[in-house]
Amino acid sequence: MTADLAHVDTWLFDLDNTLYPAESGFMAEITSRMTDFVQKATGLPRDEAFALQKAYLAEHGLTLKGMMLNHGVDPAEFHAIFHDMSLEALAHDPDLLAGLARLPGRRLIFTNADDVHARRVLERLELTGLFDDVFHIASSGYEPKPSPRAFQAIGAAHAIDPVATAFFEDSERNLAPAAELGMTTVLVGAWAPRSTAPFVHHRTEKLAPFLTGARLREAL
Repeated sequence: MTADLAHVDTWLFDLDNTLYPAESGFMAEITSRMTDFVQKATGLPRDEAFALQKAYLAEHGLTLKGMMLNHGVDPAEFHAIFHDMSLEALAHDPDLLAGLARLPGRRLIFTNADDVHARRVLERLELTGLFDDVFHIASSGYEPKPSPRAFQAIGAAHAIDPVATAFFEDSERNLAPAAELGMTTVLVGAWAPRSTAPFVHHRTEKLAPFLTGARLREAL
């Protein structure tokens, strides 16, 4: 069914596994490098380092947050491990570009990644010029989604009216605080149709056709 988004004039998009498909495998390399970092920082065997990584992700919404709080990790050192990653797994999607380009109003990236990673990915996808700003993890003072403080931070920075905002995410739980604020939420990914969460308003396996088919407000 066509989504009615005629009330929306601010468009928030997560970055990883949202603006490109999870099936690309790109996040698998990110996860592996993260495990390497946790193993080196803690001295744990790899399987225990991976378990700790996932525990921090579950508790804080971001592995880095747990590493900062419990191990004194410098976020700049952590993020640097991703800055030389190959981007070959990511491909430009002209249909996605067209779908994004038709959205009226502001388009913002809202990511738990850092600014360098976000810039590299957007450039690779050829989407840089379509977004007004990138609200990255340092922008929120290292408060990651789904923390309500992260949503408060982006709301204050961009004077966001939640009722006129749509938020697109591959992580179901990151949509909960958005819906509580009054945003329209869209879960993206192969698993989205199986979601039954009441705070998820729309579900789509693929982002491009959803955007292309959505009902939007008429241009003024």
